[in-house]
Amino acid sequence: MTFSTETFKLEALKLEDASSLSALMINNGKSFQEYLPKTLAQNLSEIDSENYILKKNKALKDQTEFTFAIKDIDTNKVAGLVILKNLDYQINQGEFAYCIGRKFSGKGWITQSIKAFTKFAFRDLGIKTLQIIIHKTNASSINVAERCGFKWSKTLTNEFKPSGRNPIDMELYELHDEK
Repeated sequence: MTFSTETFKLEALKLEDASSLSALMINNGKSFQEYLPKTLAQNLSEIDSENYILKKNKALKDQTEFTFAIKDIDTNKVAGLVILKNLDYQINQGEFAYCIGRKFSGKGWITQSIKAFTKFAFRDLGIKTLQIIIHKTNASSINVAERCGFKWSKTLTNEFKPSGRNPIDMELYELHDEK
């Protein structure tokens, strides 16, 4: 799957993206640390990012997880990630995770990417339910979910354990394929 607009493209990670992926993670580390600690930890150097990309491309090939880069058209640098994970083909369900660098935030790139990825998941993968798990204080992510048609489903008690802190409740948003 690829998707592009006049300002950005969504495509599978390539080894040549390692430098800009690592830079994205390091430059936004403080904001990514809270809810993306594992992804951040795997991308703290160019070599780490190369290993991450190899691992994610194997998962893509196996269709166990889909990790795509949001790339600025002008610079071809990684501006963010959209990940379709926790795929369960028995119940046709998957979960989105996403991040975008501060300097690219507010441009609608995540919303457009999730909408395109949703069509792919429903049409090509046969997924029937997509989920996004968000902390109630993450207004930007809640706005993305709602703009993409996801509806609040329930509060997940003690769903996520931030680094060095007690588990916290998260909000589950879902979108169902109506076909």
